Parts: sequence; C-alpha cells; structure tokens
Amino acid sequence: MGTNVAESGLVIRQLSISGRALRVLRFFRRWPVVSGTIVVLLVIISIFPPCIAPHSPIDHDITRKNLPPAWSEKGSNTYLLGTDTLGRDLLSRIIYGARVSLTVAAVSLLSGTVIATLLAITAGYFGGIVDEIISRIVDIWLGLPFIMVALILYLALGGSLATIAILLVLLAWTGGYRNVRAEVLSLKTRDYVLMAKVVGAPTRWIFLKHLLPGVLNTVIVLATLRVSSLILAEAFLSFLGAGIPPPTPSWGNMIAEGRSYLRDAWWISVFPGIALILTSAALSFLGDWIRDFTDPRLRHIE
Repeated sequence: MGTNVAESGLVIRQLSISGRALRVLRFFRRWPVVSGTIVVLLVIISIFPPCIAPHSPIDHDITRKNLPPAWSEKGSNTYLLGTDTLGRDLLSRIIYGARVSLTVAAVSLLSGTVIATLLAITAGYFGGIVDEIISRIVDIWLGLPFIMVALILYLALGGSLATIAILLVLLAWTGGYRNVRAEVLSLKTRDYVLMAKVVGAPTRWIFLKHLLPGVLNTVIVLATLRVSSLILAEAFLSFLGAGIPPPTPSWGNMIAEGRSYLRDAWWISVFPGIALILTSAALSFLGDWIRDFTDPRLRHIE
C-alpha cells in the first residue's frame, strides 16, 4: 500500500514538472525572450559605452599587441577578450563598435523608410503616370549592383560616417516600397477614403489621417526585418575598406583588421564576427515575431 502511494506521488511530481516545463516552453515560443534580451542589451551598450567599456577603444600600446583572451595561457585579466595588432582592448572596441554600427543603421533605416513610405503612398494613391514613373525608378535602382555604386560613391565622397549613412540610405529607400504601395492600392478604395474625397478633404489630410495609419503596421514590420541587413551591409562595406574610417571602431573594420592574423590571433576577427552574427540573428527573429504577432493570419495557434 505504501509503495503504491509513493509511486503515485512520484507520478504526480513528474507530471507537475512536465507541466511547468511545457508552460516555460510555450512562454519562450510565444514571446521573443532571447532575441529581445539581446536587442535590449545592445541598445543599452550603444547608449552607455563609456560606462561599460573597461578601456578606451583607440588607446594603443604596441608592447601589448595580440594578447590572447583572459582564459588563455598568456592572457591577461585586464583584457578579457585580448588585444588587437596595435594593443587596443578588443572588448572596448566591440562595445564602441556596437554604438557606431547600430547608430548608422538606425539613421539610414529611418531616412530610407520615410522616403520609401512617402513614395509608395504617392504612387499608390495617384496611380497613372505618377505610379508608373516612381515604380520604374524603383525597378531601375533595384537592378543596379549596390556594391559597385557604393564603392564609386565612397571614392567620390570620401570616407566618413555621413558617407556610410548616405550609402545605406540608398540601399534602404527602396525597401518595402512594393508592399506599402500594394496596401495603399487597397486602402484608397475603402469607403472612408472615398468619403474624404467626396467632402473635399485635402490630399495631405488623406495621406496623414487615412493612408499612413493604414500602412504603419506594415512599415514597422518591414523596417524591423530590414535593420539586420543594413548592419550586415555596413559591416561588409567596412570589411572592403569602404566603410567606417579608422581608428573609429566598427565590427566590419575590426573583422577586416584581423583577417591576416587568423592563424596566430584569431580572436581579433572572431569576437566581432560573433557580435555581428548574434545581432543580425536577434533582429531577424524579433522582426519575424513582430510580423507574426501583428498579423492575425500569421499568429501561432496555441
């Protein structure tokens, strides 16, 4: 009798543990806990790098060059992730590089999204020759090789943060144009938009009060999905030498600086590369979650 009671209690405890595990798993599936945490940490790091970074990102000392990470045999606890070829603290440069990469991507994304949204609303609302001209310009621009255009403009304008921001705006301004235009083509036939036309509402009023709120959700989702590609584009341009000019740290030029030392000082490129991969993956997952959460047709049925 006592054995049966003990076995029953064990089964109940196992079921209780399984139930809690299932609830935890369902919570992690429903909410972007991991990706959201990574993005929040990146934002905090980008805002307060002087309070977080243990050293200056540009102070160098050739006597401490290529120090390995702290857990290696010749590592130092003073430089947790080691140093680069000029003796600069790698962890501090990664932290400051997060600010540079995220700031440039955010500014270019905001500017490009505003341009793309205005053009899409204009083309979708007016239609006809206006729609044809804007759509053909977008098609032509999408057909151009971005890397070639970026390198030419970089050589013409010189290297600076402003130049990189302009290049990324040129990449971002066509993003989402077709999706938003398709939304506007549907919205402009709705009764409330037609009634606004009948009563003589100004075009500006229709844009701001009827069309923009209708496409805002689509714009936000597309922008969230786009930001990771812009960070990767900035890193790629910096890797090619057409990005953020040194000594300003960015993840792309840090990876480029260490590519010649992968055999003897692998950490110079590997740790910025890990930061870049984690950031891009977190932003992509967060964008997917926002799309699923805001679109009833894509929500997961629990």
